[in-house]
Amino acid sequence: MSLTRRQIGLAGLAALPLALSGMSTAEASQRHRTLFVAGDSTAAQKFADAAPETGWGMALPFFLRKQLSVSNHAVNGRSSKSFVDEGRLDVILQAVRPGDLLLIQFAHNDEKDTDPTRYTEPWSTYQDHLRLYVDGARARGARPVLATAVERRRFDTGGNAVPTHGDYPAAMRALAREERVALLDIQALSLALWQQLGAEGTKTYFNWTATEQDNTHFNPPGAIAVARLVARELVRTRVLAARDVRRLHDEIPESWITWPQATA
Repeated sequence: MSLTRRQIGLAGLAALPLALSGMSTAEASQRHRTLFVAGDSTAAQKFADAAPETGWGMALPFFLRKQLSVSNHAVNGRSSKSFVDEGRLDVILQAVRPGDLLLIQFAHNDEKDTDPTRYTEPWSTYQDHLRLYVDGARARGARPVLATAVERRRFDTGGNAVPTHGDYPAAMRALAREERVALLDIQALSLALWQQLGAEGTKTYFNWTATEQDNTHFNPPGAIAVARLVARELVRTRVLAARDVRRLHDEIPESWITWPQATA
């Protein structure tokens, strides 16, 4: 991977002790914090012209208490590489404060080996780019959190839910162990959920409409279900405390999902 001088400098900041932030972990947990999301279209904010397509990041605030807000920077079509190259990680790192969280989910577009602007190789450039997010967050006293990519809707002839992300989830799991970063295994959890729902049942979670049969993106029920998985994993991995979340076992009305008008 060829990194810019700015990116190399950013990664080097990770060597600075977190104590330089001037705020202890205990102090950070007592104030309002922000959970930043860096990711692709499966998590992104959708607008009125895309309804009923819904990113799981749109539903995540329903499961978090008011002292923890969500700043969703996920964007359609981005990979771990293109997100960095477009300066989107820089925007997050300029806003993040000590005690905040940076949740990182990429793979869907990293897999596109015919597109050099997005493609990364799982065991080399994919991990290299993910380290930029991890190191950048840590350098600013924020906590990075890796999330394996949510699964697509794909079933074999025997009705078994089939994984679609190749080595990318394994590469992220290995990086999380190496860097001692909390891992939300959304790939494994979503695959198990799709298996439970079955080939027909999952159609009610994905963006299947009269004119579209989309096996990658969600409708409101699907986005809510995946956001619930994310919130539960944040508690299971002790990234968040039980007091930080709500409604983990409650039904969330689809009407809570809204699609604003896109701004020019």
